[in-house]
Amino acid sequence: MLIEGDPHQVRIAVLEADRLTEIYIEPRGEGGVVGNLYKGRVTRVLPGMQAAFVDIGLERDAFLYVADVVQVELEEGESEELRGQGLAVERGEEPATRPIEELLRVGQEVVVQVTKDAIANKGARVSTNVTLPSRYLVLLPTVDHIGISRRVESEDERARLRTILQEIGTAGGGLIVRTAGEGRSDLEFERDARYLTQLWARIQESSRKAGAPVLLHRDLDLALRVVRDVFSDEFSALWVDDEEIYQRVVEFLDEVQPALAGRVRLDRREAGLFDSFNIEQEIEAALSSKVWLKSGGYLVINQTEALVAIDVNTGRYVGQHSLEDTVLRTNLEAAGEIVRQIRLRDLSGILIIDLIDMTVQEHREQVFAALEGELAKDRARSKLLKISEFGLVEVTRKRSRANLERSLTRRCPYCHGSGRIKKTRTICLNIRREALKMLRRTPPPQEILLRVHPEVAGALQTSERAILDELHAASGAPVLLQSDADLHHERFDLTEA
Repeated sequence: MLIEGDPHQVRIAVLEADRLTEIYIEPRGEGGVVGNLYKGRVTRVLPGMQAAFVDIGLERDAFLYVADVVQVELEEGESEELRGQGLAVERGEEPATRPIEELLRVGQEVVVQVTKDAIANKGARVSTNVTLPSRYLVLLPTVDHIGISRRVESEDERARLRTILQEIGTAGGGLIVRTAGEGRSDLEFERDARYLTQLWARIQESSRKAGAPVLLHRDLDLALRVVRDVFSDEFSALWVDDEEIYQRVVEFLDEVQPALAGRVRLDRREAGLFDSFNIEQEIEAALSSKVWLKSGGYLVINQTEALVAIDVNTGRYVGQHSLEDTVLRTNLEAAGEIVRQIRLRDLSGILIIDLIDMTVQEHREQVFAALEGELAKDRARSKLLKISEFGLVEVTRKRSRANLERSLTRRCPYCHGSGRIKKTRTICLNIRREALKMLRRTPPPQEILLRVHPEVAGALQTSERAILDELHAASGAPVLLQSDADLHHERFDLTEA
């Protein structure tokens, strides 16, 4: 893991087998809000959408879906009032089975946690199902539940961890063991549970004293959050180039997992940390729609409003034995790179992978197993469906923050997001049509001035010269061509004298 800090932003890179697989970026002082707890006020209840909007003090109201209304925090005396209106107030009720208008009302104050950052024109998504993570545990103060991370595979270890959780217990809440908790002692879990219980008590006390909207609890900053959630025994080293961040990371690990503190290194080289590991080039490549494979094949990745499409192509790879063997090798190589790109770009929502068609069922199973195995390395929750008869694989992946493309780029003011502009010949023909319409409705001009982009001017003087000749013949006036590099490729000015 690499942590690079400067006065403007903090960037974190995760490398596996010396290849970049994850990138996290946060501007200084402009951290995301995922994980933060707010006391908000319901501004709108929408029965038609089974959702509500909650003012939590951000630029846009947050979105609260009915399935996320697990428990409503009520002021003293308010519970009786709401029960009188038939609203759900009991812990443990299943809110998804009840309409939103029976759970919330306009003006009601609720404690919510942000589960997804605001993206594009959508506000943040929130839930009343609070989760408070520490190094080894996650406290669920609103749900009576005990759970073990699915990445803990040993049944004996799962049984041991479940016994520990049952012995620790919480006052009316639940606990989940994180992957980092595998093999940890009773004492370490008890310390984590005590810290989380005390944190929740402080949050509740703040909620009772403060009026909505107000921030009740801010999650850790990016560096400590990623160290807490991602850094583990699997990492050989954690390099940090900022001395202040280095000190905080070491102090944090000394407190939560001392065994890992010795793997933190302060980078004092003059060359940038990311430059030393070629991370900048990897980031630039991750903003391109085409990704080349070592074999000569390539992927094309296109993000739309509704889904992400990933297309696999053989490209320059022609194979050595048979067509089926070539297709299989390309798809297998693509499987690993597809998942790496999904993680690196933080692609989420619905993803459609268009593999090269395979006619052998055994080959389909091999490629599916490869995709499944690679996705198992991903920390984000995902679901993978079997390869369809058309060679398509559907994947859903949890979204919590803006992906890499949205974080580092904006909509192109030139093509307005289409990714394409008109061909030069198309523009020349548009000029012809507009000029002929102008000539039909005005007296014969003395002169025609045409101002165009240099590339269009070059075409009108060569391959499309016939258009200028036609305009000269139709008007009887000379056509003066002016090249303007500042003009949009598709724009042109047509004036007469």
